[in-house]
Amino acid sequence: MTTTTARLRPYSFAFLAFSTASALAGAGAPGPVSPPPTPSLLSFADGRIVFDVQERLRWELRENNFDFNDAVRSLPDDNWFLNRFRVGLAIKPAEWLTIYAQAQDAREWLSDRPDIPNQLGAEGDDTFDLRQAYIDISNYRECPWGLRIGRQTLAYGSERLVGSSEWANFARSFDAIRLTYKQKTWSVDAFTSSVVTVDRGQYNQSDLFNGTETGRNQIFSGIYFSTTAIGPQITDVYALHLHEEQAVTETNFLTLGLRFQSKPGVFAHRAVETVAETDGKSIRDHKTVVAPPAPPRPIGFDYDFEGAFQTGEVRDLDLTAFAIHAGIGYTFDHPALPRIGLEYNFASGDHDGFDTDSETFQNLFPSNHPPYGQMDVIAWQNMHDLAVTLNFNVAKRVNLRAEYHAFWLADTDDFWYRSPTSVVRPLTAASHNASNYAGSEIDFVALWKVRKELTVEAGYAHFFAGDYLNDTGPGDDADFAYVQAVFTF
Repeated sequence: MTTTTARLRPYSFAFLAFSTASALAGAGAPGPVSPPPTPSLLSFADGRIVFDVQERLRWELRENNFDFNDAVRSLPDDNWFLNRFRVGLAIKPAEWLTIYAQAQDAREWLSDRPDIPNQLGAEGDDTFDLRQAYIDISNYRECPWGLRIGRQTLAYGSERLVGSSEWANFARSFDAIRLTYKQKTWSVDAFTSSVVTVDRGQYNQSDLFNGTETGRNQIFSGIYFSTTAIGPQITDVYALHLHEEQAVTETNFLTLGLRFQSKPGVFAHRAVETVAETDGKSIRDHKTVVAPPAPPRPIGFDYDFEGAFQTGEVRDLDLTAFAIHAGIGYTFDHPALPRIGLEYNFASGDHDGFDTDSETFQNLFPSNHPPYGQMDVIAWQNMHDLAVTLNFNVAKRVNLRAEYHAFWLADTDDFWYRSPTSVVRPLTAASHNASNYAGSEIDFVALWKVRKELTVEAGYAHFFAGDYLNDTGPGDDADFAYVQAVFTF
């Protein structure tokens, strides 16, 4: 039952990550220079001391989202407010050194369910706690190396496996060490980390240093390589390793993945002529200063793909699993930039819950809200998702989006996973013979960027219950609505 990957010690993959990053790093020109920060009323000492503030308030209404049962009014069938306040401080004593800390206060108001994180789907309360606190040593203008140590966010690619999960009221951060090397057309990150666990009334901790703070002995490490040098696309290659220890079982598995995404506007149906503009002034060497070219308009055909394979052990079961995402779209050359897209998502499930093997794809630490529908009824585990999307700008600062998702379970002998840590229904004898059609969802979202500091968003979603729900218990439709305002300063 034990595989070669499963024998990896918790810290061995972190060592491998850093060693590989060092081997990849050769001589060359440093990577692109980041633009200077935008001046702010909260910036002092010529930008060496900068405060940031964010306030987010969201009203939600949910009906049948958790039990799909009209006959019972459960605690999550309710409406409530979610409030999240963040305040951060960045100190930059030198060009190559940044010290940053951010506190976060998250509350759930006026709900019937208990305000305890992750109970009955609750966001819950987590009063002022430390969300980020790190030291960043980097100056890519002068040196291609960068190092960040401390509590921080990790987000890679489209965040299907590693993301900050910003939709959630707490979001996600890691205690981590991250090493970066940047060149003009490629970069590589190597990191070792442990996810921070929200603990109401206590300081939020991870397992990075002693390994026993939350009782998981969790170490999550990886190498993430990205390049723009291959054809008309951004190409990412990654290797991620997770180690965890439960009361009587152990998890050690490796995720190998490939992702690529077309660059904006690279397949525009006609060439767009650009004229270099100058500042109109001669300088000492009798040349003119040419303004940088405008970014290409995101029109024409676009595509993206991600595939991941997993091997090792999960809770002492031999793991072999995989997942795929594929999407195509077309944006019309119109002031409203209307785009229509088609995508397919698949993640393997386990066909036999009584053997010593597992084929359930492990979703790791994703941002699952954006890709699989507004209601968050399914994760990238044991699923098929066929989706059609349409979005367009009705005004300069207003965007409308509509989505349709059809969901199936990959295997009815495995759970319907709502997230990596929760399921929709327990497995019963009826599950084995149930239809694998879970249902479909239609979403409508409006986003208004009122001004630079304020964004308002509203959405509505309806879930049409599928045969799987009727075959395994109550199978009523579900509804979700929300209005959200985000103020950032």
